[in-house]
Amino acid sequence: MDRFEQDVAICGIGQSAVGRRLHRSALDLTTESILASVSDAGLTRSDIDGLVTYPGGDAWQTRGYGGPPPEEVADALRLALDWYQGAAESPGQLGAVVSAFLAVSAGLARHVVVYRTVTESSAQGDGSRSAVLDVTAAQASGMNYWLAPFGAVSPANWLAVVAMRHFHEFGTTREQLAAIALTQRENAARNPNAVLRDPLSLDDYLNARMISTPLCLFDCDIPVDGSTAFVVSRADSAGDGPSSPIYVNAVGTALRGRASWDQYPDLSSMAAGGAASHLWRRSTLKPADVDVVQLYDGFSILALVWLEALGFCERGEGGAFIDGGHAISLDGELPLNTGGGQLSAGRLHGFGHVYEACLQLRGTAGTHQMARRPGVALVANGGGPIAGCMLLTGEPQ
Repeated sequence: MDRFEQDVAICGIGQSAVGRRLHRSALDLTTESILASVSDAGLTRSDIDGLVTYPGGDAWQTRGYGGPPPEEVADALRLALDWYQGAAESPGQLGAVVSAFLAVSAGLARHVVVYRTVTESSAQGDGSRSAVLDVTAAQASGMNYWLAPFGAVSPANWLAVVAMRHFHEFGTTREQLAAIALTQRENAARNPNAVLRDPLSLDDYLNARMISTPLCLFDCDIPVDGSTAFVVSRADSAGDGPSSPIYVNAVGTALRGRASWDQYPDLSSMAAGGAASHLWRRSTLKPADVDVVQLYDGFSILALVWLEALGFCERGEGGAFIDGGHAISLDGELPLNTGGGQLSAGRLHGFGHVYEACLQLRGTAGTHQMARRPGVALVANGGGPIAGCMLLTGEPQ
């Protein structure tokens, strides 16, 4: 069948400085990453006629969660746009990337920049995570109106329930879940751009401060400041630039079940199941064809849920699959979050996973490059009721 994915490629990637409390404006970081991606694609600003971001809108900027909206970026870079979009209502953070694919495939634009910027570390300052969360019922709105009276104002609380359910149903243990954090810290130690690079032992993990049982400090991602950008162009012209293009094999965006963090029919799988099944329906590739996975790890349990939902192991066997970390290590059968992921490299809200997948497929990840250059990478973003995933390849499929 004809699929829009065949029409497009990622022909440029860029990333700003990434770190804790950089105290640089979101617009400053955004322009840095966009200009880097445009240069990487061998283009100029005058070539860019599309712009898209997640989540978009000024309201998201107050806590460092959202970068500048497209209109502000277009004005700063003096872009002449044929199409632009900023929206939070999408299938995970990858929804913005999928929108860019669709716009190029439909002919709305020739070269679309998609970006994601966070300044959560600076917004949090020297305070705890509560500094940027609604912590009282009087302050709460939307979903938090129902959760704040019980003190459940953080996704750490909502996803701890998912972890507890997985532990209860399948006998998963903290020692098994620890393999995700420990493996990603090992990968981060190889990555000079990672925020946390010091060794992490199992004892360190098990003795760490509990955040929301059974999730401890090292199960939670690290707020940072940074921006990531990609240039999406037609696949038939992507090879004209100086950098190796990354091709799109398939995307998965389906939502099956209630759009709720705590009322999903199967708490141990969440929305990842619908997006994963949609992905495989749109591709001739199978889980066995995938060489590396970059799976969303806002909290460690999410990466485990994605492994099962995507079919890399059977439902309920995720704990056994990751036990000891051998299978998911940099030289294992299925390397996971090779740059350190959000648990150690920093929370770029999923876009860092796309960036890392492109580096690995190009063979330009440097000190954390896989020994065997991968040909197929799978990227998954989101948790709870939000999920999106895609298959990327180094060659056209």
